[in-house]
Parts: sequence; C-alpha cells; structure tokens
Amino acid sequence: MTDPRYTPLALSLPATVPFVGPETQERQRGAPFVARLGANEGVFGPSPRAVKAMAATEIWMYGDPENHDLRHALADHHGVRPENIVVGEGIDGLLGYLVRLLVGPGDTVVTSDGAYPTFNYHVAGFGGVLHKVPYRGDHEDPAALFTKAKEVNAKLVYLANPDNPMGSWHSGADIVAAMETLPEGCLLVLDEAYVECAPEGTAAPVAADDPRVIRMRTFSKVYGMAGARIGYAIGAPRLIEAFNKVRNHFGMNRAAQVGALAALLDTDWLAQVQAQISAARDRISQIARDNGLTPLPSATNFVAIDCGQDGAFAKAILEALVAQGIFVRMPFAAPQNRCIRVSCGAAEDLDAFAAALPNALATARAE
Repeated sequence: MTDPRYTPLALSLPATVPFVGPETQERQRGAPFVARLGANEGVFGPSPRAVKAMAATEIWMYGDPENHDLRHALADHHGVRPENIVVGEGIDGLLGYLVRLLVGPGDTVVTSDGAYPTFNYHVAGFGGVLHKVPYRGDHEDPAALFTKAKEVNAKLVYLANPDNPMGSWHSGADIVAAMETLPEGCLLVLDEAYVECAPEGTAAPVAADDPRVIRMRTFSKVYGMAGARIGYAIGAPRLIEAFNKVRNHFGMNRAAQVGALAALLDTDWLAQVQAQISAARDRISQIARDNGLTPLPSATNFVAIDCGQDGAFAKAILEALVAQGIFVRMPFAAPQNRCIRVSCGAAEDLDAFAAALPNALATARAE
C-alpha cells in the first residue's frame, strides 16, 4: 500500500504544534497538575447564566450557521453593524481562516519574534514567508512591525494588544496613530484577546469599517469559556463577508452560541471576574517579589515574572515547578525567555504556586 499523495507544502512542514497541552504533559508525567496556571484560561469560570443556557440547549440540533443572534448582540455591544462581525472557533480558528483568505505560497507576513505562535503556525501551513521583528522593552513594537511590513511588502502584520506572553500593552490611541505608517495593501491583525483585562483606553478606537485592520476578540479569557471555543472578529464588511467563502459554517456548536450570548449580557459577572483577575495579578506579583523575582506590569490575566538570569535558568525553574505539579509556561524567544508566565488562578492555585516556587528556585540554582 502507498501513502496518500500529500501536497508538496504539507510534505515540507514539520510535525509540530504551537503548544503542548497540559493534558499531554499530565499523561507524560503520570499525574494531574495541582495548579493549572499555564494556559491563561479563565479559571474563575463562566457566568452562571451562560452555564444555565448551555445546559438547557437542545444539542441534537446543529448550531445556526449564520451565528445570527450572537453576531447581532455583539454588534449592539460594540456599536457596530452585524456585517462587521464574524464568529468562529476561537481566535485560533479565525486566524486560520484569515490566513487562508490572504496568504498563499511565498506571500510575506510580519510578526514579533516571540509573539503568539499559533499565528505563525497558520502562516506556515499556507506557505507564507514569516518575517519577525524584536520586542522593544518587553513591548511589541508597532513602528518596527509596520516598517518591516513595508520593506517586505507584507500582506498581513500581526500585533497583540495587550501582548501575550509579556502582558505589556500600548494605548489604543498609540496603535491607531502608528497605523498611519501601515503600508498600502497590508492588513493589521490586531489581537485583543486580553483587552477586557486591560486599563481603559487600551482598545483601539478605530472604526469598524476601516479596511486597514481586523480586530480579534474571544470568550476564552475573562468570560471563562475557553473550552467552548468562541471567538469573533470586527472588521470591514467586505472582509467579514469573505470569511463565508472559507469558514466552517457549522463549526460553532449550538451550546457555545447560546452560552456566549448569555455571558455577553451578564455584565455583573464580568465585573466580578475582572476584580478577581486584578487581585490574582497582585498576588502573583507579591509571590514573585517575596522570592526575589521581578513581576512585570500586566494588562492581561497572567503575569510574566522576570527570573533575573537567562532562558536556561527560567526553563529550569519552569521544569522544577512542573515536577511539583504546577503547570506554567514561558516565552520562547530571547530576551523575553528570561521570564516564566503565570496565569491568574484561584486562591488555592496561587497558594500551591507560592509553596512550590522556593523549591523550584533552589533546584534551578543548584544546576
């Protein structure tokens, strides 16, 4: 028997994934994690209204392929038109569709070195050529990104605000000002997954019909629904309509649709979770300082902790934490990889992290 006739592009790709999941790591270590603080999930959970709505869903039916009710509610929420909204299987799914629409073999794309790797994964999967610029002071650098985009005639440029993995952020007004240098024909992919965690003024004040940008949002973080895979994008109608050419029209399950709609309307729950995230960031920062480490300012639901040396030292700390059942992650590009990244968790999660960190530091220093 012969193998299937893969495309040359598929044959050229390495068998890699953007992230090794915590479940995979648990199977490898033969034990569950005590504290799951590595995936930036919303551990405080979804709105009880969302849980109730999902539980009552008649799941035997396919979801509405137009995501009509959710799109209209999101449009009302943002003061835009439903034609400005596309719903998809998390930001990851929407990034895949967007790259499929715009990137073919040899097309150029720009991102930051060390930024969200799933975007890079999609670009490689469609044969794009990725160009990277370094962070500047632990912040993504819009000016450098847009300059590089002009140099290489990029079709897409990716920028997360607030940023993952560093938790840093720019004001939305600064992003919009920098867009004046975005080259003609280049689309800014503005990933605002963490914007509900951020200070007022972080969201970019850009018109939904502006053809230069598409903004990505999610229910995976503050809304606590990562397992439901619900993301959406805000963009110019012609671009949003183009998604219908390539998206999985039945990709959104019915329970996720009604759950997201209920969560969006529960503003009291959202405010409560935002307060819990703020408190957890403060606690993580204090734990870091108690152990002689430096927490970086964060506008997200995680804190990057500067471990004070290089990537090898930070990796040793991470591995020692994992050995004690504490799941965390770290940036993968220097010099940001001097840090570990700790997601906001419940009190018992952070208690476990606080107990494990001194031992992890001692182990790393002994190596």
